[in-house]
Amino acid sequence: MTEPISPQKAPYQFHVEAGRNYFWCACGRSKKQPLCDGSHSGTDITPEIYKATESKDVWFCGCKHTGTKPLCDGTHSKL
Repeated sequence: MTEPISPQKAPYQFHVEAGRNYFWCACGRSKKQPLCDGSHSGTDITPEIYKATESKDVWFCGCKHTGTKPLCDGTHSKL
């Protein structure tokens, strides 16, 4: 199993729009953090879909080890 790379040990604040789907990078390799750019190709890691039900700011995980994918749960403070 491929382990994710932690691009940063803090969450990404990101504004989402109601009704849109966002593909959160779970592998940490994307150059478009926190969203997927397809860099997971060749790994067994796939992006997580976040379905925005309202327009608001969310905190996407930056360390890629959260237990509440794709949102930050504070795991980065324990790494």
